[in-house]
Amino acid sequence: MGVTRAFPIKIADDRGKCASCPSICCRYITQKIATPRARGDFEHLLWQVSHQGIEVYQDEDGWFLLVHAPCAHLEASGACGIYTARPPICRDYSNDFCEIDEPAERHFRVHFRDYAALLDYCRKRFKGWAGKG
Repeated sequence: MGVTRAFPIKIADDRGKCASCPSICCRYITQKIATPRARGDFEHLLWQVSHQGIEVYQDEDGWFLLVHAPCAHLEASGACGIYTARPPICRDYSNDFCEIDEPAERHFRVHFRDYAALLDYCRKRFKGWAGKG
């Protein structure tokens, strides 16, 4: 499940690109994590990516968990159900350059969508890594 899509842009109101977007940024969250270095760090990441909707990536800003989970306030139309009272992080978000312009994945150095992908990486990185997969 990626977030790479192309959309026709229709600037319809003061929300600019957001007015015609299918709410890409409201369908997942990212959480910065400590850079994994040791085998134990990667074992923990393997556990995390074993859960549905969890991915791990690294970009120029570091390592992140990517959690696919739509906002509870996202309406079927793609509009925000609490737009006038939305949290500050949503209010402060700038769409000057967003995933409509270019998918975030283009800047990922590594990206693990699931257990098998991360396990393959671990086997290459650490000698003698076993494990199912």
